[in-house]
Amino acid sequence: MHELSIAVSIVDIAEKEAARRGACVEAVHLRLGPLSGVVKEALLSAYEMACENTPLAGSSLMVEDVPLVVYCPQCKQRRTLSSMNFLCPECQTPTPEVLQGRELEMFALELEDAA
Repeated sequence: MHELSIAVSIVDIAEKEAARRGACVEAVHLRLGPLSGVVKEALLSAYEMACENTPLAGSSLMVEDVPLVVYCPQCKQRRTLSSMNFLCPECQTPTPEVLQGRELEMFALELEDAA
């Protein structure tokens, strides 16, 4: 389960940033795309385990699902795919150019001043 190693890395990064700012982490915000190779539910569970006995215990992992967006060479448009068939939903042309959907990005921390 590689989600646990990812969760441990997230906790480590957030812990270091909170210490640098002299704050406590309330929540970690993450963007997650369908091509990231990460199972959201497994990551959420792993995050709880990774937080045990750390300053992040009790914090939340907020995951924003990122849609799969490709560029259609026929329509010359960005298209959001509802499945991973990599065909333009409008013209059915193969769409191998992925513009969005690989994300595994921590983009925000909710911090509270350390008391």
